[in-house]
Amino acid sequence: MTVLSVIPRVFAAFVAVVLIGASANAQAPLRVDVTEGHLDPLSIAVTDFVHTGNDPREVSNGAEIARVVSNNLGNTGLFAPVDPDAFIEDITDIDLRPRFGDWRVIDASALLVGRVTIDQDERMVVAFRLWDTATEQQMLGLQFVTSPDNWRRIAHKVSDAVYQRLTGEEGYFDTRIVYVSEGTGPNGEPIRRLAAMDQDGANPSFLTDRSYMALLPNYAPDAQQITYVSFRDGQATSYLYDLETGRQEALFDQTSSGGQSLSARFHPTENELVVSAERRGGHDLFRFDLRARTLSQLTTHPADDVEPSYSPDGEQVVFSSSRSGQSQLYVMSADGTNPVRITFGEGRYTTPVWSPRGDLIAFTKQLQGRFMLGVVAADGSGEERILYEGFFVDTPAWAPNGRVILFTRGDAARDGTRYSIWSVDLAGFNLRRLPTQGAASDPAWSPLID
Repeated sequence: MTVLSVIPRVFAAFVAVVLIGASANAQAPLRVDVTEGHLDPLSIAVTDFVHTGNDPREVSNGAEIARVVSNNLGNTGLFAPVDPDAFIEDITDIDLRPRFGDWRVIDASALLVGRVTIDQDERMVVAFRLWDTATEQQMLGLQFVTSPDNWRRIAHKVSDAVYQRLTGEEGYFDTRIVYVSEGTGPNGEPIRRLAAMDQDGANPSFLTDRSYMALLPNYAPDAQQITYVSFRDGQATSYLYDLETGRQEALFDQTSSGGQSLSARFHPTENELVVSAERRGGHDLFRFDLRARTLSQLTTHPADDVEPSYSPDGEQVVFSSSRSGQSQLYVMSADGTNPVRITFGEGRYTTPVWSPRGDLIAFTKQLQGRFMLGVVAADGSGEERILYEGFFVDTPAWAPNGRVILFTRGDAARDGTRYSIWSVDLAGFNLRRLPTQGAASDPAWSPLID
């Protein structure tokens, strides 16, 4: 057996991950093409994870794990979970081969079975097996060990493992989303607080209070810190928030940059940020060294350079700028040299974010009163692709596998614009609203949590 240790931090969960079954060499292995959207989703049956003892938590956790896994896979649009009411076989022992004919007859191409055991040391062991019902071969078998109250994270870990086995790409279920909770005060004043939740909307909590507005959060590569923009000092200032300790601090005082600062994003590997800050009445891009607490100017163009985002290797930065007369997207080397324009279409291009895969840049675009979410090749080649068009679109954020994009969507309402967070896949399919408590905007998607 192979044992993989997991070192917990803020989101502490696991003692170990143990391989209990090797993947079989199926004659025609199941595979989902993630580039095709949800045109022909793979049918999968997810049974309640069975229990082995008399602890009622085994029963409840087993049912809840199956429910979360089924929802996770179904929400991708790539999988179609089979209705449990259609199940013929009652799985009672995952170490016995299923009656595959019973699953083929209900059109289940894949079958996921599992088991929950809670021992006297209060360790919960969750084991599962993924079967190809056509070839009758096991595709995957894993075991996780954790505490009983971490059942939801186990469900996300199982979902990630199944997704990766069936698509060949990393999942994105064991992640968190930070966003801006939109509200209204007693006198009609806007209230914008940072909030966080699991990627499926569970475990919501507030990170900031009502005493000041907070906007535009962005995750660090280790998911332990975020940056955001606060107006607590009367103008936009970039702050650093440590999610483990709750400590918050301004990145630099306003005099060091000459004015407000916006849109700070972490370097993928170095202990630094790229940020747009005001100097002499215009906005330029700066590198901020988190250790030395020093700013180094990267751009000096008379036009505003804003909304920077690093490439996954940290070698380049994409940003929006009005240096061509109307806001367009540019890519430059991380040291500020060699800026190259990559968009040339009509309209205003804003909020660029580099895909974790490195191949695409997401953006929003405004043209003749219409708002659009699109992607363009990182080198500007080829045609841009519009994934969504609506009344208002803003602040795209990539899933850590680069296959799904979150964005702020605004819809016309009687009292103004109603904001919510939606997701769409790269094929332009599977548009769905994320469950948030009230109006929401400015999503930031964490990396996979260790």
